[in-house]
Amino acid sequence: MDVLSDVIAVMRTGRPRSARVEWRAPWGQRFPSAPGSAGFQMILRGSAWLLPSDGPPVALSAGDVVFFPHGHGYAMADSPSTPVAEPGCDPYTDEDGLFASASIGSGDATTVLLCGGYRLDPSRAHPLLRDLPELIHLPAGPGSHSGVRAAVELLGAEIHRPGLGADTVVSSLLDMLLLYILRAWFTAEHGQCEVTGWAAALADPAVSAALDAMHRDQARPWTVAELGARAGLSRAAFARRFAALVGQPPLAYLTWWRLSSAGRLLRETDAPLSEIAARVGYASEFAFANAFKREYGLAPGKYRRTACPASPEARLPART
Repeated sequence: MDVLSDVIAVMRTGRPRSARVEWRAPWGQRFPSAPGSAGFQMILRGSAWLLPSDGPPVALSAGDVVFFPHGHGYAMADSPSTPVAEPGCDPYTDEDGLFASASIGSGDATTVLLCGGYRLDPSRAHPLLRDLPELIHLPAGPGSHSGVRAAVELLGAEIHRPGLGADTVVSSLLDMLLLYILRAWFTAEHGQCEVTGWAAALADPAVSAALDAMHRDQARPWTVAELGARAGLSRAAFARRFAALVGQPPLAYLTWWRLSSAGRLLRETDAPLSEIAARVGYASEFAFANAFKREYGLAPGKYRRTACPASPEARLPART
């Protein structure tokens, strides 16, 4: 898998949730903070105002997408002066439902919003996601973010009139939408004069090539020299460049990522430890168990049996 797909696959837990809501003016709803989740709002028809917790109101029109990677609270309304009420559209209200559709209010002016969210596992927080801002706004425009637009159109239509196989279709479209939103953001960041953090790492051809190689074949016994060759740099030049942009040496990142992947496999599959060890690049179950315990503070078997395992996140060096 490539870097972005890999990160989302490991981070996201459970099924995403979504709702298509027709709001009839006047309306105003608050969406409370939801740590450990990421949420979005899309204007399918009409217009609305985003009222962030901090900062001025933001006018939104049909086709606009707003994404909250860290689950921060906000409000939406037909006008900045309209009082807001609790609790707002919460796609997690029905834990058994993947999607819902509703109409609220009795006025003539109608705004149709598509809202939704994803559960993210904080114990596997990747610095790529931690680098994202509190709010990503993708404004509508001719020819802009065509992938996002296509996913939104398909998703809105499926939720409005579910057909056969709707659960699978909606779940797949929500995953696709998340990736399109992040792709659009990182693509936009790459176009800026100066980028920092993981936007800079993904924009750098050499570091991006090495990251892609690690994520596509994490079981390979990579060396810094081999990764440098993939990057088209000498061993020393590559190591310096990678550490400067990613925040840690290449093999330290690879080890952390391998063990993060192993944690997901332990929690979500019943694969034997020997198979997991091989899949994440360890020659023996013993070597894997020792590395895993150093990272998580628990043996793999105990981690698998524990509802709230220790997190490796705190041990991941922060990017500077």
